[in-house]
This record gives sequence, structure tokens and C-alpha cells, in this order.
Amino acid sequence: MKMPPTRGKKIIITKPPKKGPVPPRRAFLGQILLTVVVFFFFVSLYSSISDPAKNLEEISISNLAQEISLGTVSSIVVVGDRLEVTFTDGVEKISKKEAGTALSTTFKNYDVPTETLSKINIEVKNDRGFMYWFASLAPILLPIAFIVFFLWFLSRQVKGAGMQAFTFGQSKARLTSPNDKGQKVTFKDVAGCKEAKEELSEIVDFLKNPKKFLDIGARIPKGILLMGAPGTGKTLLARAVAGEAGVSFFSISGSEFVEMFVGVGASRVRDLFDLAKKAAPAIIFVDEIDAVGRVRGTGVGGGNDEREQTLNQILVELDGFEPNEKVIVMAATNRPDVLDPALLRPGRFDRRVTLDLPDRKDREEILLIHARKKPFGEDVNLALIAERTPGFSGADLYSLMNEAAILAARENRTKVSQFDLIRSIEKVMLGPERKSHILSKKEKELTAFHEAGHAVVASVLPYADPVHKISIISRGRVAGYVLKLPLEDRKLQSKKEFLDDIAVALGGYVVEKTIFKDLTTGPSNDLQVSTALARDMVTKYGMSDKIGSLALETSGGKPLFGTGVGGKEYSEKVGAMIDDEVSKIMSEAMKKTEKIIRDHRDVLDAIAARLMEVETIEQKEFEEILIAHGITPKKKQDIEHQQ
Repeated sequence: MKMPPTRGKKIIITKPPKKGPVPPRRAFLGQILLTVVVFFFFVSLYSSISDPAKNLEEISISNLAQEISLGTVSSIVVVGDRLEVTFTDGVEKISKKEAGTALSTTFKNYDVPTETLSKINIEVKNDRGFMYWFASLAPILLPIAFIVFFLWFLSRQVKGAGMQAFTFGQSKARLTSPNDKGQKVTFKDVAGCKEAKEELSEIVDFLKNPKKFLDIGARIPKGILLMGAPGTGKTLLARAVAGEAGVSFFSISGSEFVEMFVGVGASRVRDLFDLAKKAAPAIIFVDEIDAVGRVRGTGVGGGNDEREQTLNQILVELDGFEPNEKVIVMAATNRPDVLDPALLRPGRFDRRVTLDLPDRKDREEILLIHARKKPFGEDVNLALIAERTPGFSGADLYSLMNEAAILAARENRTKVSQFDLIRSIEKVMLGPERKSHILSKKEKELTAFHEAGHAVVASVLPYADPVHKISIISRGRVAGYVLKLPLEDRKLQSKKEFLDDIAVALGGYVVEKTIFKDLTTGPSNDLQVSTALARDMVTKYGMSDKIGSLALETSGGKPLFGTGVGGKEYSEKVGAMIDDEVSKIMSEAMKKTEKIIRDHRDVLDAIAARLMEVETIEQKEFEEILIAHGITPKKKQDIEHQQ
């Protein structure tokens, strides 16, 4: 049983800042800066191409004629009207001649001797090539190109911010392509739930070969509702159906339909179904459909309630499907009791598949799947782990295997051992060890006797589950715990088992009251659990002789609206009778527990002393202590004999 700690430290967790999208203003300024940089780059490129001789000295044509007459010029390159002059000392200068006049005529007009001019190397280059046209058109084209580039950047910014209003009503579904091998899941990757896979195999066959069903006049259900406790693999099984059939898989959460603006959810539903029809054959998967599929007419939001409009659109789309469209709608929920009846009628979600928690064999198969990529030691026994994890869902088993690998890696080991798996069971159930939570000598003694009281009562009562481990090491929110596991999985629980469980829960309370003559806050959780169980016996299971076979409360709870806020379905007189019956069950369990503690005080002291010494007692050592004090441990054949 769980015992909350008597004292603790307040822990403040500082979360790191989340990396969100870049603010629109900062993104816009960044794009403007990039545009300016690109502009300067083009300007520099144009300047370097169009004016390569911008650093050369320019001389007049008359001065050039004098230099030629003096014999100081070695060569002249004629490029259009420009003259590139190289002197005998290596200096380069530029000059310009008259347009439309030959160079020889120009120098003749300046009285340059023909003999002197013939000694100079004169080269004429063609000025009608690419560079000529580029230099001529660049002053016009580059500014135009810059303006077009700048407007393009502005349009991108507008599309990223303001234009998002046009896509507000589009579906946010995530598409998994049948060709995506990395995310493909098949039935081989889903262990357990054999009946559910058999039901869904018909859907796979229809998506692969619809003609076989249509020719005989059969119609595959349009909607499949997956129901089960959290972590039982509803989403994984839906993906496996798409993987087996090799079709597109559109997945979306029910909460993603609903926005603060009326009509957006309905628009997204229409868009999602349109996408699926275009990609047919396809599967639409709506996770947590109870977010939009709750019972209508509760009085919340009136006739314009956005959630109800979204649900109405889903109902319309389901009715609009034709048998040959090859689009299947799958949905998952762990609250089928709150869904609207119109959603569950024939022709919509008329096939309901229930996924239960895995039994021992299924748990072993799930562990084998999660163990594929993990190196294990020779001592690993997954069958034993499956036996010690009753009530674990598939998600719990995945977390168990992952925690075991983390523990091994933290201790710098390359293989996962059985000890890692055993420790990870307790970590998943109760939380990590609180090594910094050190109990005082008085608190340690009190906790040891408290947990020993639970263990002794569980070992004596015939219908209580056997004890597998006792510990006074703090984990999560508990200062100590007793790990009780049934010898075999069971779907039903009897009245005798309930009564023994209540007595076991009161073991720590009775020990504190009778031995220490005082009470602490430690048994508070035990009292809450046992009282709630006793009330359920009276109001839900009809296990009270005085009340009789009446179910006065439902397991799903009462809705807030519809039958009145906080309204009861029974009178005040019946309510008083319920309180009397609950008090009677608790009193009888208390007397039973007190007698066991008095009769077996010696084994209680022995277990408590051993706990204070080693802090943890495993099943083998615990059974040895019981046998030494005349108590026979429970075996599987004893349970079968009782049944």
C-alpha cells in the first residue's frame, strides 16, 4: 500500500524557454536587410564590370599626341571611343578620341609624324559584344531587377503573415504516405489485442479489394470507433490498419478542429474529407474524438456552439460517403459514454472495437516487440517481467523498457540486465527513488511498522494478493510501499476480495493506532482508497445486503448539465443508508485488521526490524520470515481451490 511522506521539500522546476516561431516584425526586418545586401552586391558587380579602369588617370587627346611625338608611348588599345594607353615606363592611362573619326586622322590633325605613330603597337577591339550591351543596358535593367526583387520579398512577407487568413479554415491533418517506410506500421508491430486485429482485418481486405464486397452487396462500415483505456494502443492499431492496406493515413486530434471562431471547425472537417477523397483509398483517423463528439444539447454555448457545429459537419460528411469511395473513418476515445448517440448510430461509427489491457501472455509479446533494438544480458527473463506487471498498458510497458535502458546507460553498461527491468517497474508505477529524502530514526521506525502492517494482513487474509516486495525507500510521493501482485490475471473481482483489500489498506492505520498510540498523516491515502472502494461496493456493485441490488451511481460519473448540477438520483434517506453501510464495512474491516495485528505481533516486529536494517525485503526473504513464524505463503493452487 502507498504511504504518503510525512514531510518533504518544495521543489521548484524552472522550465527552459521554448523556441517559438520568429516574430513577424523581426522576420520582416531581416528580409529588408537581406534585400539591401543583395542590392549593394549587384551595384558593386556592375561597377567592377562597367568601369574596370576607374582608378586610371585620364589624359586629353592633345597631351597624348605630344607624348607620342616624344616617343614615351609603347602601345594603344582602341575600345570604341576609349583609348587605353601604355607608356614605356609601364604606366597606364586612358584617353578618348573624337567619335566617328579614325585614330590616324586624329593624330594627323595634331601633327604627329607618321613614322613615330608606326612605331607604336595599336590594337583595335570589337565593342559590339556581350560586355558592350551589358554595359549599355545595365544602368536600366539593374534598378528594375532590384525593384522586382524587393516587391517579391514583400509579397512573401505578406503571404506569411496577413495571407494566413485564407488558410485558416484548412485542415491541419498530418499525412502519412503509404510509401513512407520509416513511419509504416503493420500488425506485426502490434502485440496482443487479437480480437481487435481480427475485426480490423476486414477493413484492410476492403481497402485492398473492395470489389469482392461490393459484388455481393456487402458494405464495409464507414466508421470504426476504437475504445479502450489510455495507452492500450488505439492510435498504433489505426496506423497498423493503414500500413497493412498500404493507403494514405490522415491523422488529426479532435481538439484541432475547434477554434474560437465559429465555423472554422466545420470548414476544417470539410477540407479534411475532401483531401481524403482525392487521395482515396485512405483512412481518416480522429484521435480523442470526445473533444468534439460529446452529447449535444447540454446548454453550453447555445445553438451557435462551435463544438456542436463541428460535430454536425462530421455527421454530414459520414452520411455523404458512397460505398465505392474507399475512405474509412477511424476514431479513438477512452470515454465512449459521453459520445453523442447520433455519432454511434448505424451508418456512422457503427463498428466499435474495444481494446482491453493486455493479459500476461500479451504483455510478454509487447515486451518482445519493444526489446528488438535493445541489447539484453543473459539473465533477462521477460516472462517474469510480464508476470510482475498486471494492469500495465502497452504504453506502460514501452516506458518500462525505455527506463531500463536509461538505467543501464546511466551506469555505463552496454547491456540491459534483469535488475534494470525490475527497478524500472517500480519507477513507472511509483516514480524515481528520492535518495535525498532521508527519514529520521522515529519516522523510519514508524514507516517500517506501517508497511509491515500492510504486508502481514495481506499474508494472513485468504483473498488478498500475495506480497512481492516491501520497501521504506521513498519513491515519488510515497515514503514506503508494499508491492502486491495477483498470482494470475483476472477480469472479475468478488466481494470477499474487496473486503480483504479494504482490510489490507487499513493495516498501516491500525498499526499506528495500536502500537504507537497515535496517528499521523501517513495513512491518509489508505483511508481515501478504502473508503472509496467501500462506497463503490454499496452504490455501484450491489454488494450491500441493506441497500440491495441497486446501482445508485455510474462508473463514468454524472454530467454537469442535463440532470441538474450536483443532483442525486436517490433520496436523502437512501443517502443516509449508504453512509451507514459504508461505515459498517469500514468498521468490520477495522476489527478484522486489529485482530490480525494482535495475533501476529511477533511476525510484525520481525518484518519491521528487518526493514529498518535493509530498507527493502524481496518476496523470497519475506516468505522465509512468514514460514519461520508459522504462516504459509499463498500459492497458485490455493487461489484455484478458493475459486
